[in-house]
Amino acid sequence: MTEALNPELKMQLRVQNARMVAADVREFELVDPDGKALPEFTSGAHLLIQTPSAMTRRYSLSSPPGEREHYVIAIKRESNGRGGSISAVDQINVGDLIHASAPRNEFELNQSAPSYLFIAGGIGITPIRSMITHVQQTSGKPFKLYYLSRQPEITAYRDEYAAPEYRGKVVVHHDYGDPDKSLDLWAVLEKPKGHVYCCGPKPLMDAVRDMTGHWSTAAVHFEDFGAGKAARATDDKALVVRYGIDGAPIDVAANQSILEALRQHGHRVPSSCESGTCGSCRMKLLAGDADHRDFVLSDVERLREIIVCVSRAHSSELTVLL
Repeated sequence: MTEALNPELKMQLRVQNARMVAADVREFELVDPDGKALPEFTSGAHLLIQTPSAMTRRYSLSSPPGEREHYVIAIKRESNGRGGSISAVDQINVGDLIHASAPRNEFELNQSAPSYLFIAGGIGITPIRSMITHVQQTSGKPFKLYYLSRQPEITAYRDEYAAPEYRGKVVVHHDYGDPDKSLDLWAVLEKPKGHVYCCGPKPLMDAVRDMTGHWSTAAVHFEDFGAGKAARATDDKALVVRYGIDGAPIDVAANQSILEALRQHGHRVPSSCESGTCGSCRMKLLAGDADHRDFVLSDVERLREIIVCVSRAHSSELTVLL
């Protein structure tokens, strides 16, 4: 087993089971290697996982909080991604040990809400699946799920939500890639009622944000699943980064982040969102002209700091230090 490159990955979990739950979506059941109960979590939580490609990625827990004998995650194989999900789906096998963080939650279910409206797009069903099961097992409060995807075969847990107990509570809609066949959510969101939880791709998130502008902000919740991630420019070029003034040069490929390159060379840099929004991977900028792409640093801070998960360089070389 390789070393954990991210210092936040303090747990080791064993893959107990793995199965495909849709085309290109593989579910993993993770357990403590010694059979102990896993740390507590709440619905909407996620783990940071080190993939076989040495990337740290965030995956929502789809199992309910009451099931502490295991964690369940589902990973979509993103063929146009940076390789993290591809390596996870293709290379993680039953019996493997993987590095993981403790659960954390930025999308927590409000237990006092009178009712719930869940809107999921594609793989965004994973945290919402945990929420729905938790609501069913505990409060029994009313809920409705609108689950949107392009085609039936890529819809994770489609058979599960076709069960009789979900009749009248779940709407699964396929648009087959045709915008004219998209579900009109305005009829659902026109009159505020209960709390909304939405997870999915950026176009869905933007649409729901636009249609809930008249709702109380406290009643509308989003887990963007990377929708807020700073866009990678198509003309990004390779660069060189040094860790410290006397550090050896480290090549950063055009399709690789500075954070990933530093970790592959043994530098343990903290991170969380890997989208330029949290500031966990903030480093000192000692030399070079940075191309700042984060949503964290002020103009003054950008003179001496850099968020290495998303930012790059206008110069051919940067020097950074934790």
